[in-house]
Amino acid sequence: MAGNRSTRIPPLGLGADLRVPERPRGLVIFAHGSGSSRLSPRNQWVAEALVRAGYATLLFDLLTEDEAARRANVFDIELLSERLVDAIDWAAVEPELAGVPIGLFGASTGAAAALKAAVARPGEVKTVISRGGRPDLALDAAPKVKVPTLLIVGGRDEPVLSWNRVAARELAGPASVEVVAGATHLFEEPGALNEVVRLAVDWCDGHLATAAVVAPR
Repeated sequence: MAGNRSTRIPPLGLGADLRVPERPRGLVIFAHGSGSSRLSPRNQWVAEALVRAGYATLLFDLLTEDEAARRANVFDIELLSERLVDAIDWAAVEPELAGVPIGLFGASTGAAAALKAAVARPGEVKTVISRGGRPDLALDAAPKVKVPTLLIVGGRDEPVLSWNRVAARELAGPASVEVVAGATHLFEEPGALNEVVRLAVDWCDGHLATAAVVAPR
């Protein structure tokens, strides 16, 4: 059934917000960056646009409140990717998402977690999108990432732009680095986040909506 609802991701009961339009073309699971949460205004903005384009979205907290208070955890890519895998497994068996292909959208450290989760669940994850991401923190996983990957980076976001270009060369699957001219790391400049939205929707139209779905684990 289409609609918006709050839910919990097992096994820790992490807070999550699920939005499902009528006949969803795909599900995009968001992985927020360090110091953020499912309430990230930038991820919320992108998610709203994806829902308007016909995609379900899941924004959730990768850490509990106690875990988030320990600074080392927000940079623990292995831990973050495990939480993302938990969300993928939950979504794969949700009745209202049955038969819906899954994509991942990672920001900052969440992008590294998304790449590792794509390796852990190669059948379920059909594509990865990164916004101002740190794929360099998952270079060990990059040669195993076979799904199409879009890396969106601000033109004034150095050295992150250079790190993304290096990571793109290591990815096993099709990869594209899209540079938003004049944008810095948080895409706060006028029109910058709208360009992120355009790139993300176009990428999902080409690489998620048409993806084949495998049976859940």
